[in-house]
Order: sequence, then C-alpha cells, then structure tokens
Amino acid sequence: MEYINRIELQGRVGTVRTNTVNGSMVANFSIATENLYKNREGSGVSETTWHNVVAWSSKDMPDLSGITVGMPLHVIGRMRTTKYTSADGTDKYFYEVLAQKILPVTDDGSNRQ
Repeated sequence: MEYINRIELQGRVGTVRTNTVNGSMVANFSIATENLYKNREGSGVSETTWHNVVAWSSKDMPDLSGITVGMPLHVIGRMRTTKYTSADGTDKYFYEVLAQKILPVTDDGSNRQ
C-alpha cells in the first residue's frame, strides 16, 4: 500500500519571516486560501483559511527573500503535525505545510513553472 501526504495551496501570503539556519535560508509564512459557496438561504459565503508554511532554500524554490505580503503563490508540499505541552500541562498541536515547491501565480490565476 502506498501512503500519500501531499497538499497543494494557492492563495495570498500573509506574514513572512526569513532566517538563516546552519547556512540555509528558511522562510516561515502564512498563506490564505478562500472557499466560496452558497449557504442554505442561497447567499454567497466566503470562508478564508490561514495555513502556516515552512520553506527551505533549494533548487525547486524561488528566492525566499523575495516572498512578500500579499504575493499570490502556489505551494506544493506535505502536512506536518507537531505536538507540544503548554505551560498549563495540556497537549497542543501545531499544523504546518513543509513546502517542496513554490511557484509564483500570474494575474490570471495560473502558476508559472
């Protein structure tokens, strides 16, 4: 049996933080995706979801220092869950996408490869 952990997101960048760790650049940023649907009354509803993304510099990555707030991006990667214990002793979970490839998105919504 093959197990698959793959996620693709296309949205706009929120916060961005870049650092250098052991000589490699890493970018931590959020990306907003939007789901449009109609509710039971037929009114349009927009639902925005924020995702945390971690990207390490590699050949499949653009210049990570060029990622800016509001930039449209297409992110391909995998989901990772981290469990930690808070100060009050309860278990907490943190979800993030480990990016394997990042593509810029053009004005018409398509990605450039």
